[in-house]
Amino acid sequence: SSSSSSPLSQPTITRLSPNKRMSLPMDIRLPPEFLKKLQMESPQPCKPLSRMSRRASLSDIGFGKLETYVKLGKLGEGTYATVFKGRSKLTENLVALKEIRLEHEEGAPCTAIREVSLLKNLKHANIVTLHDIIHTDRCLTLVFEYLDSDLKQYLDNCGNLMSMHNVKIFMFQLLRGLSYCHKRKILHRDLKPQNLLINEKGELKLADFGLARAKSVPTKTYSNEVVTLWYRPPDVLLGSTEYSTPIDMWGVGCILYEMATGRPMFPGSTVKEELHLVFRLMGTPTEETWPGISANEEFKSYLFPQYRAQALINHVPRLDTEGIDLLSALLLYDTKKRISAEASLTHTYFLSLGENIHSLPDTSSVFSLKEVQLQKDPGHRSSVFQPPGRGKNRRQSIF
Repeated sequence: SSSSSSPLSQPTITRLSPNKRMSLPMDIRLPPEFLKKLQMESPQPCKPLSRMSRRASLSDIGFGKLETYVKLGKLGEGTYATVFKGRSKLTENLVALKEIRLEHEEGAPCTAIREVSLLKNLKHANIVTLHDIIHTDRCLTLVFEYLDSDLKQYLDNCGNLMSMHNVKIFMFQLLRGLSYCHKRKILHRDLKPQNLLINEKGELKLADFGLARAKSVPTKTYSNEVVTLWYRPPDVLLGSTEYSTPIDMWGVGCILYEMATGRPMFPGSTVKEELHLVFRLMGTPTEETWPGISANEEFKSYLFPQYRAQALINHVPRLDTEGIDLLSALLLYDTKKRISAEASLTHTYFLSLGENIHSLPDTSSVFSLKEVQLQKDPGHRSSVFQPPGRGKNRRQSIF
């Protein structure tokens, strides 16, 4: 744009941060040997580059170009995107190529644009990294870091019997990534085991932000069809459109239960069945447990039986007292009382992970601490941690 050439709007760039000059949303540091391979010297930044020349220099290296990536095979297909495993010719690293078909009448689907605009601003060890964006007439390709597996596959692979220590480490990583999003007023809105990617080190990362939305206040007109049914909170099931960060926390509770028991908590196939499963275990809501529920027309129309809340410990016997306390706090009907991601991180359930885990930089893995290590899962088929298999239908449901 013309404004970018005006001296007032030129970014001030210090010699110490050449990476700040990159205007494309990537988090890539090219090691010297790759630069050498490209017969380039790493330039000394002397003066600010114009936006056009910044883009041009990245383009010369190969960013933003489809030919920089080799397709290796299809990982999954969905309504608006196909995901391929790929390799970068620049770095030799594996990548996931998410190809979004562009319909000429509509341009880029809003879900794709939303995903790009949110992800390019998120830099965290527990959020999948968006490396590159390639835009052609027919297709928008998002280049993500490649992770071999997801939480659903991990559970399948260990016979749905995870070490409770590993449950805690995965839970902490999930909450850490989510807390980072929530502090930036971003809701994920589609948390489920298939959207929690896991690599061979056991690092867990939030993925598939296609339904995520930056939360601007007030949040009054949200569409109702957002979260996968099993992880959808009852307030949304009963028609609430004024939701905020607590929408994600209910799903976190369902995922904790699923890791600890090996089975989904509320596997309903219709809204009515889903609510019925919730009320049967957590108790039919009352004004005391859910202020305002008696005025909810949808709730009244269903005529649910009056169930008493059951003790969660009887349903999740492997979870300790602190774990049950956290699970209960995540599954509160009253969204004002439902525990936040940030508060969850300091819950006593995580005390055994030590002090240092709370002061890690955003981009550092929890496994950078020597005291944080995965154990062998009791139901696992072989070594301490082995990435789950690469079945044909891998991660299909995410996309």
